[in-house]
Amino acid sequence: MTIQASDIEALIRESFPDAQIIVEGDDGQHFSAMVVDESFRGKNRVQQQRAVYAALKGKMDGPAGELHALALTTKAP
Repeated sequence: MTIQASDIEALIRESFPDAQIIVEGDDGQHFSAMVVDESFRGKNRVQQQRAVYAALKGKMDGPAGELHALALTTKAP
């Protein structure tokens, strides 16, 4: 099963409803995402990115993961 950019955005939006989110990619496996959210203020990039990966609810886990690669940029506004 392939995943779409809109699916990734929806998963992230569940955890970050007020964020600015841009997801790009069109091959169903390789995507880039930018997430800008106030909750990232005071957190380092690793903490920010872990929060976004947690929002993806296992879509990247293991060999059967639907999402093969995500280039992720996170920051506070």
